Amino acid sequence: MGDCAGGMIAALIALPYGLSMAALMGLPPILGVVTSIMTAPITAIFGRNPVLIGGTASVTVPFIAAAVRSQGIGGAAKVTMVASVLMMVFCVLRLGRYASKVPPPVVAGFSAGIGAIMLISQLNVIFGVHAISGTGNNSLELLAGVLGELGKARWAPALLGGTVMLSAALVMRWAPRWPAPLIGVALAGIVARLLFLHEPEVGSLHLTLPPFAAFSWTPDDVINVVPKGLMLAFVSAANLLLTSRAVEHFRGKHKHLKRSDADAELGAYGIANLTVGIFGAPMSIGIPARSVANVRCGGTSRVSNLMHGLFLFMLVSMGSGVLAHIPMAALAGVTAWMGLCLLDVSAWRRLPKMRHTDASAFLVTAVGVLVVNAVAAVLAGCAIYVAHYLYVRFVKATEAVRAGAATPVISGK
Repeated sequence: MGDCAGGMIAALIALPYGLSMAALMGLPPILGVVTSIMTAPITAIFGRNPVLIGGTASVTVPFIAAAVRSQGIGGAAKVTMVASVLMMVFCVLRLGRYASKVPPPVVAGFSAGIGAIMLISQLNVIFGVHAISGTGNNSLELLAGVLGELGKARWAPALLGGTVMLSAALVMRWAPRWPAPLIGVALAGIVARLLFLHEPEVGSLHLTLPPFAAFSWTPDDVINVVPKGLMLAFVSAANLLLTSRAVEHFRGKHKHLKRSDADAELGAYGIANLTVGIFGAPMSIGIPARSVANVRCGGTSRVSNLMHGLFLFMLVSMGSGVLAHIPMAALAGVTAWMGLCLLDVSAWRRLPKMRHTDASAFLVTAVGVLVVNAVAAVLAGCAIYVAHYLYVRFVKATEAVRAGAATPVISGK
């Protein structure tokens, strides 16, 4: 039951997010949903983190959008396939296990930064205001745009989003085993019906298997496509492994992943992305919102990932069913609440008690994710530990030199 509830709420989050990300890349919106449906069985079978749920992510938008602008859907197919093959190469070379060397405060900062981005990205929907759009790296601009439009905020979407967030928080407090986000969405739907609120809904879509992307390889692709595919593979792999480690924090009592599991995770997502790349669909990497929602609703095994793909397929196929009438503001409330969970208030409370190095790494990573990008932020956080290590070695070496100079020389036997 927990896997079913977790898969269902993950599917509800995946639908609008996948559509918007694919449209932002310049692809047909339905391809963002195709990515989640087709990759879910593969990552569930071959992946190592049983509660990690993947899908179209904002960090891949700049690379795929540039490929679409230059070569259309065929360009997206080529850069995705190159990145997928390189992720499998990373698996064979066992590069994924190095993600386990990232210090826990850096992982916590990464999680907090992603949570802040998730919360900020949904504010315009919750308050019913128009805000600027971007590629996921302009969260502060988006926040400023929302704050500037608060005078035009509408109470109806704020009520629905607030209902989800408040009810989910109360359920998690008093009945942590219940599917809190799913209950919040159901209550928001009831409120919308009782008050006759006519807010934008998920709506119906028609899912069909897309045709193979038409493209041909040319010698120029070695210069134009391969470098972009390498960068896309690096960014996707880094975000995938860091998200997997961040989700581990919310699982509670469980068997921790091994270092070799990170390598297998890269291989699983490489295979999955290769299968969708031939259709020109965007890449799939671990999504914090869906994964944490899965855990919060009781998901514990690979079945939750399979149910996520199945429910998403049913959601699109049902047409005018009940799920199609879910208010978009309610789903925005779910994502915002998941962002608050990822912010991890307890970590911020522990900051004054942390070592200066740990606290600095946490803050630099969290702010860097919000302002720059996740990869650069994690590198900056790790750089603090490298600088601290070098400083300690320098101090010890200096003390040893001083101690040696102060020791008197004794002659004779």
